[in-house]
Amino acid sequence: MRYASPTTVAEAVDLLGSEPQARVYAGATDLIPQIRSGRPEPTVMVDLKHIARLCAIADSETSFTVGAAAPTADVCAHAGLVVAFPGLVEASSLIGSDQIQNRSSWGGNLANASPAADTPPSLVANHARVVIAGPGGERTVGVEEVAIGPGQTSMSPGEFIVEFELDRPPARTADAYLRMTPRTEMDIAVVGAAARVTLDAEGRVTEATITLGAVAPTVVRAADAETALVGNEPADDVLDRVEAAASAVADPIDDKRGTVAYRRKVAGVLARRAVVIAAQRAAEPQRGRGGQQ
Repeated sequence: MRYASPTTVAEAVDLLGSEPQARVYAGATDLIPQIRSGRPEPTVMVDLKHIARLCAIADSETSFTVGAAAPTADVCAHAGLVVAFPGLVEASSLIGSDQIQNRSSWGGNLANASPAADTPPSLVANHARVVIAGPGGERTVGVEEVAIGPGQTSMSPGEFIVEFELDRPPARTADAYLRMTPRTEMDIAVVGAAARVTLDAEGRVTEATITLGAVAPTVVRAADAETALVGNEPADDVLDRVEAAASAVADPIDDKRGTVAYRRKVAGVLARRAVVIAAQRAAEPQRGRGGQQ
């Protein structure tokens, strides 16, 4: 097994094209444990951390661009992201320990395609896009199109994630993410729930996105729960419908971490709570400027 550290996207694409058994990695926080557990070793380990574009975080008046290999520690420390996407930053802060966060990344968390990954529900809720590079050039797709099953992605051989694109949210918009785990730290979600809402001047929801993680092979969008919210204030009767709809759309499995019935119940509870938090944030004064300070 060889090690390669390209400094450009084109160089990484060429390496992957010439070595069919090569694997890219950003932090190796998933790759190394997989190899140790007996999975086939790649012929070449391609380290993406030396490509400046993949480690950069940039923002403008209208959008953010986050490199696929940017450490989650940098994401959590970025003032613009903290204000614009507090829920997504919360989800990012839950990836491993402080030490792991200096290596882990959104790209790895998404490309590993774990149903219990913390950032994909929030990325989908915030309508994030990914730029994917490969032998055919670069293409941009929604985050929800990447993972197609546990450990499986829609990317073709030789492709890898370059960066994430996020539009700056409109005024009076905010998000939230919650998860349930048996332990308080260093655990994976039994259920995760992300919500993003936009409020009008009277406090009614004009737009809503609610997503669930760890309750299906991929991130689930709770469309009926969103419909229950739009046009209404997030009062108890509306939240009751949100909770029921989120529970109904969950399609989990029975395992040692929880039963189907338990996960469905928790999915509804967390979705409800995430909506409440997102709505409270959306009503904060700074949200009148689209989350800008």
